[in-house]
Amino acid sequence: QLPTGLYKKVLVILHDSVLPYMNEPTLMMDFLTVAYGIGGAISLLALNGLFILIHQHNLEYPDFYKKLYSLLDPSIYHVKYRARFFHLTDLFLSSSHLPAYLVAAFIKRLSRLALTAPPEALLMIIPFICNLFRRHPACRVLVHRPGGPADMSEDPYVMEKEEPSESRALESSLWEIQSLQNHYHPDVAKAAAVLNQSLSEMEDDISGLLELSASELFDKEVKKKAVDVPLEFEQIRGLFGKKNDIFAEHFSLD
Repeated sequence: QLPTGLYKKVLVILHDSVLPYMNEPTLMMDFLTVAYGIGGAISLLALNGLFILIHQHNLEYPDFYKKLYSLLDPSIYHVKYRARFFHLTDLFLSSSHLPAYLVAAFIKRLSRLALTAPPEALLMIIPFICNLFRRHPACRVLVHRPGGPADMSEDPYVMEKEEPSESRALESSLWEIQSLQNHYHPDVAKAAAVLNQSLSEMEDDISGLLELSASELFDKEVKKKAVDVPLEFEQIRGLFGKKNDIFAEHFSLD
């Protein structure tokens, strides 16, 4: 058992300052799998080391995707390590051999959590979801389901299920992204509207969006050039501003 602060300090540097210099990196399997099971930020930080062990040292982790799925909660769009987490999640979901039900569960859960996410996170997660559709065409039924949300009395997706295969995500539709098309931030609404059209085959580059912050988004809006909107109006006369109003004969706004 390690203090939480020490866990974080170790896991932040483990993947690039420790594992490459070990003769047997597989000795860290137990430590990383235990850390991955703790939850919260510690699980997010353990992903880096697990990624190296899985891809370079043949670590088998049967419940890996189940645990990764359970890490998706409302805080995921606000944590300090958001960029690192989504970078690795993107890598783990890049394989074309993943079953459609699994990818659909991730798409659906990310979309549901997006309803309460800040704009800077939405501008990253919507292209992220679009990339998943490009890699896994079988999941496009979530967007192109006949009738769509209008013909569904309720959403069959069960977010509370820990097992992605039991979430019934493939039976659902992506009404959450349709809702975001009416988002108050125009850039978010524009990004969400992309799913109304056929997606291009080329994936979106999300590397520049992973660390997008609220202050950067605000600065971008402030620096936009204001457009002068021509207005045509009739100058007010009198108390109520109506033509041929008796009040205009006896009262003025001067």
